[in-house]
Formats: sequence, C-alpha cells, structure tokens
Amino acid sequence: MNIDGEENLGNCLSSFVDNGSSESHRYYLARRTLLEMLRDRGYAVPSSDIELSLQEFRDRHGQTPDVDTLKISALHRDDPSQKTLVLFCPPNIVKVNVIRAIVTEIVNRDRLNRLILVVQSKITSQALKAVELISCKVEIFQILDLLINITKHELKPKHLVLTDKEKESLLKKYSIEEKQLPRMSHNDAIARYYGLEKGQVVKVTYNGELTQLHVTYRCVW
Repeated sequence: MNIDGEENLGNCLSSFVDNGSSESHRYYLARRTLLEMLRDRGYAVPSSDIELSLQEFRDRHGQTPDVDTLKISALHRDDPSQKTLVLFCPPNIVKVNVIRAIVTEIVNRDRLNRLILVVQSKITSQALKAVELISCKVEIFQILDLLINITKHELKPKHLVLTDKEKESLLKKYSIEEKQLPRMSHNDAIARYYGLEKGQVVKVTYNGELTQLHVTYRCVW
C-alpha cells in the first residue's frame, strides 16, 4: 500500500469536513437564504453579503454568533421608504417579553414596513398575540426552513410574481376574473418566500423532462 497515496487521499477527504460549529453553519445558511429572499423581493442587498463564505462568516461572527449581530436591514430598490428588518430570536422559547422588547427597542424606533422574525424554538401563544399588535407586517420563519433556498431546487418550477398591471392584462387577455385562476395558499412555501399577499398572481413555468415547457398562473388566497 502506498503510504503517500493514503496521506493524499486523507487530505483530499478532509477538505470536505466542516470542522466548525454546527451552530455557526446553521446561522450562515439561514442568513444567506434571507438575503437572497430580500433580493428576490426587490430589496437592495449587496452581492458581497450574499457571496460571503462560511469561513468569512465565522471570522466575522465567531463559532457561536450573537443573534443581535445577525440582523439585516434593507430598503426596497424601487421605493426606499419601504424598509424591512430581519431579526434572529435567541434559541430558547420565544415568550411575550421577547416580543415586547423588540417592539420597544426597535419597532417603535425604526419606521418599518415589514419585520421578519427567525425563531429556533416554539413561540408561545401570548407572544403570538403580541405579534398581532405590532403596527407593521410581521412574518415568522423557523430557522430550519431557511437552511436551503427552495427556489433553487432543480425540481421546483420557476415562479415570477406579476405586477398589478401585468395581472390586469392577464385577466383581460383571457376574459376571466381573479377567482377563476388556480389558487395558491398564502401559507405555501413559495408564497412565504416572496412575501405574497392575498390577490397577488404568480406565473409558474414548468420545464422538466416529463412536463416539458408548460406555463400556468396561480392567485394567492
């Protein structure tokens, strides 16, 4: 047996092993998905932030990142008055005091249009009631749902959100009403990714080996 060959093989395999903490890796993946999500929603997100490597992330935030340093603030490209803030909640159960602190320290201070909360555990019923009282639109994601970007999955069809004008043209072209379009639940993973509201229409393009090229439209309900 060639000892040198064994050593080379070992070095090669070791390059695929992540020697850092799973905690930092989880935060890195979730934050990258969130940055891509904001970009796809039309927000101004620097490419350098999305392309940050895992090692660069760890150099910046350490192996046990402080969730307060992971927040993301972004303005919409077409309307800078539209501001979204992303906050990572601590890993323990999210109680009402956590939501109240967020409202007092952030929401009431910053003029937000949308707040995205990333939770890592359960959120109590009282905390959910407190969320409902927040003045801006609030979305809640479990961190495990953000470890991959679902829009990049090879089996997922391409989704394109129509503008109000494009939606109107579509309905006029086929002489139909909104309610006659196939439906998409507002809890659908794609609807949540794009932050879609009731009544918005998505163009769905399938182009697989079995389906071939096929286009349909779905309305969020």
